[in-house]
Amino acid sequence: MSSRPSADVTPPTALVLGATGLIGRRLLAELLLGGQSVAAGTRGGVREEQLLSWLRGHAVPVDRLTTVRVDLVRPDLGLTDGDSAPDLGAVRDVYNCAAVFRFGLDREEARSANVDGALHAIAWAARRRDLRRMVHIAGYRVSRVPGAPLAGGAEGLYRRYGAYEASKIEADAAVRDFAEREGVPLTVVNPASVIGDSETGEAGQYIGLAEIVRDLWRGRLPLVPGGPETFVPVVTVDHLARFLAAVPAHDTGDVRAHWLLDESTPHLPALVGGLAAHLGVRPPRGSVPVGLLRRLPRAVTGVEPEALTFLSGDRYDTASANALAHAAGLAHPPVSTSLARWADRLVAEDFGSLPGGVPGGLHTVAGGRTYLVGDRVGPAYVLLHGLPLDGESWRPVADLLDGPVLVPDLPGTGRSGPVPVSVDSWLSELLAPVVTQPVLVGHSAGCAPLLRYAHAHPGRVGGLVLVAPPFLQEAAPRLMRLRPLVRAALRRMSAARLGAMVGAGARDRAVTSAAAHLRRPGVAARVAAWLSDAQRPAAREQQRSLLASCPVPVTVVEGEHDPVDTALPVVRVPGAGHWPQLVAPRTVADAVRDLPVLPEQVGEAGQPRVR
Repeated sequence: MSSRPSADVTPPTALVLGATGLIGRRLLAELLLGGQSVAAGTRGGVREEQLLSWLRGHAVPVDRLTTVRVDLVRPDLGLTDGDSAPDLGAVRDVYNCAAVFRFGLDREEARSANVDGALHAIAWAARRRDLRRMVHIAGYRVSRVPGAPLAGGAEGLYRRYGAYEASKIEADAAVRDFAEREGVPLTVVNPASVIGDSETGEAGQYIGLAEIVRDLWRGRLPLVPGGPETFVPVVTVDHLARFLAAVPAHDTGDVRAHWLLDESTPHLPALVGGLAAHLGVRPPRGSVPVGLLRRLPRAVTGVEPEALTFLSGDRYDTASANALAHAAGLAHPPVSTSLARWADRLVAEDFGSLPGGVPGGLHTVAGGRTYLVGDRVGPAYVLLHGLPLDGESWRPVADLLDGPVLVPDLPGTGRSGPVPVSVDSWLSELLAPVVTQPVLVGHSAGCAPLLRYAHAHPGRVGGLVLVAPPFLQEAAPRLMRLRPLVRAALRRMSAARLGAMVGAGARDRAVTSAAAHLRRPGVAARVAAWLSDAQRPAAREQQRSLLASCPVPVTVVEGEHDPVDTALPVVRVPGAGHWPQLVAPRTVADAVRDLPVLPEQVGEAGQPRVR
């Protein structure tokens, strides 16, 4: 089956197999943005729809795209049925980006997808009348000794390396043999560990090196696997895509191979140490030799045995890849910046549990690392979350507002690290670069800092919206006495229990994010302390007094089942409790937008005036 382009579009000259994967979709985007007509080989169905949605979401034109359903386990790729074959008669470049990348694969599954599929792809390419280049994606560890015999045969290969890597090694040898025997112009590209886009950090893959970053972020990496010379090189997915797109125009001859990796990648201990500093987490205390990891059970190490073969001090010959990149005008983006942006994106997506949405990043504020989403210079709204949630709890409201937002995670909670100063000093430094007069919106624990900021800097504030301010509700003095129990309960809080507590589904982004980050070292203790301190009578009285004399317009929002005690006008959210922004985000967004502001605070089109 196929989806034809319109009649006035040039038939595809390139076929990308595995087009829905990490590498395939980025290559597809690169070719289409370069003006080529391209066929995307997919399995159809939901994966095809997701691919088209991803391309459109990244402003990639699809008018020159043909989608074809392929089956790599069949010798003809399933492309001889019906009228599919004529659509691909002009194909001259074939890219095989298809593979099953997963540790713990069954041997037969790995061979079927990675060996048989690779042979079927090159055999199909060999039958192209005008074939210019067959490009096969292998791996930097796979082809490190081209042409070397497989010691111990297939059994020894799979026993030593595991199904995934062994199948890729076997496929590499088989594809090279086929090309040499049949005279197929073949280029094997051996990319390093693929990390996210150098600008956005986006990757969408969460295994391999990403798992080390995950364990580092969650405080579960006391030691770096390997030794001081362990080298796990990386390549950004956008550089890889540009390189692959350039291969057919620059490679000539029968069989070529390129090792594509950034040679400036730090050794693994330094790489992990740099990411720890960027993320604001404690770095590992040392390293543990690979030999010891091999002898310990996975339940103890938490390391997938198949991943250990990637932990070595080997170096790779990148001369041919560097020469091709230079000829094509390509250069690796700065590796440290790319790693940091990739790590930010992994954190934003909670390592796969929160894909999509607007990503944020970690920034230094008041001596600590603060996680921010949005516009730090010209926001129309600043949204400060309550506890035990984090900034994700504002996403439903932020999506409905009519201007740019700034959404931080409070220091020491969510994805932010602690700071050595008061929350008021942190907030002042956070908002120092802001040039507008934004409306400040706080929920629960986020209300008091914003109220104090409005008193200290009234000329910098367009108005104040307080959602479920705890100092206007009945006090809970027991929290001060039960802090250790609260901390323990928060650390054990599941997404389902948290969802039941706040009135959101267990799969809600806000609930999933908060539950995950409460288990990070120190977060539950800091949240428990914050909740306890908020119940002190002196603090509650001070906040009530500040509210009564607030120098900027104020709106209070309450949930129907969590009322406040105030003489101020109140927006009531029907059916809601303490978290109305999750239950009825449109009602809360309307209250924020409808906040009356002083005439001198309004700029053009009703937006907060630039100071």
